[in-house]
Amino acid sequence: MLIPQNIRTVDDAKRIVNERNMTHVKIGLFDIDGIMRGKYLRKEKFFAALDQGLAFCDVILGWDSDDQLYEGVGVKYTGWHTGYPDAPVRVVPSTCRDIPFEPGMLLFICEFAGDAAAICPRNLLHRTLEQAKAMGFSVHAAFEYEFFLFNETPDSIRQKHYRDLQPITPGFFGYSILRNSVHAELYQELLALGEAMDFPIEGLHTETGPGVIEAALGVDGAASAADKAALFKTFTKVWAQRKGLMATFMAKWSNDYPGQSGHIHLSLRHRDNDRSAFYDASQPLTMSTTQRHFIGGQQRYMPELLALVASTVNAYTRLVPGFWAPTDATWGCQNRTTALRLIPGSDSSQRVEYRVGPADANPYLALSAALASGLKGIAEGIEPEPMIEGNAYEQTHPSHLALPQSLAEASAVLKHSHTARTLFGDAFVDHYAASRQWEASAHRQHVSDWELQRYFEII
Repeated sequence: MLIPQNIRTVDDAKRIVNERNMTHVKIGLFDIDGIMRGKYLRKEKFFAALDQGLAFCDVILGWDSDDQLYEGVGVKYTGWHTGYPDAPVRVVPSTCRDIPFEPGMLLFICEFAGDAAAICPRNLLHRTLEQAKAMGFSVHAAFEYEFFLFNETPDSIRQKHYRDLQPITPGFFGYSILRNSVHAELYQELLALGEAMDFPIEGLHTETGPGVIEAALGVDGAASAADKAALFKTFTKVWAQRKGLMATFMAKWSNDYPGQSGHIHLSLRHRDNDRSAFYDASQPLTMSTTQRHFIGGQQRYMPELLALVASTVNAYTRLVPGFWAPTDATWGCQNRTTALRLIPGSDSSQRVEYRVGPADANPYLALSAALASGLKGIAEGIEPEPMIEGNAYEQTHPSHLALPQSLAEASAVLKHSHTARTLFGDAFVDHYAASRQWEASAHRQHVSDWELQRYFEII
């Protein structure tokens, strides 16, 4: 009998469905915001999709996280002017997974094909990985996420207008054995979910804040790591809601607590001998020339590519001094006040942590930005700025390292970035920058609680 982890080919996918006598399977693909969209397919339809591909309405690439259409921002790929036709999609057999709370059901990830591939986030990452391969590197990555758990439901948060929400635990209990022992069943269930759905969780602990948890996913090849990160976020939310709880990966849900990060650990290995391209025992900090230039590229191009990583209006509320998130494209050794953290180690552990990302980032796009900028640094031999020692927040940095302060600013920078267009293509940059302009403009049309409290009576 086949198991999902061994599925590699179209024939394998058909065989496991037949072995299980399945009538339907579930398929899903990730949109611009990293939200998984999908449906159930009858077996015969699924087999035809494996052989010939299938189609989804391309509105999936033409609306925001609230299903509102991108209008008035110059989106060319799709819209009322095209009539929202179908876009070709292909099933990826090797992404097969069991869904523990749907006994016998299988899930397959899909990705856009044809013209839509140019703006598909998963495709973008795979094109970036092809660049790494052409340079002689294999890429390994691991994601870390912080998220809050609440004793709430989708109905209750709306009834409360998202105010006075109840976290599962009170107080500041970072790395708390007390909290994870009292709620051991929850932690064990989430760990088991990661094993069952093949996004194994390497470490799980409480963070500082009421109901906040951090999960470190296991390292893997970069393509699989991004799939696992996207599935982890999706099915952690599913798991929580099935238990009468809610998990949020918002970049910052409250002014009272630090924001939630989505850090990425990255390393390169030489394809010809499988040795680390980052580790050099003869150099200071065991940092090879390749890793130094990789960090140099990440640092130089981080401001231009920030919109791919900090992709929501809310993400920029996290990027403020003193809240464990960077405000400039800085780097340091084992320094958590910088945007890039060099982690010295061995042939198997030398890496860099890309710390600018929030938890709400699309994993495919965030990893593409972190990787493509580093590869460009290697290709161009870019030397990083002097390493930061001490508290980066208290130091003055060159103006070209300053990160955009809003989504509107970041999307404008991306739109006019020659580097972004070279790395990712005009079609993607034009579409994605327009989508972020839409997101920023949607925010400007709403009056916030802060504005009401500040201006309603006194002004």
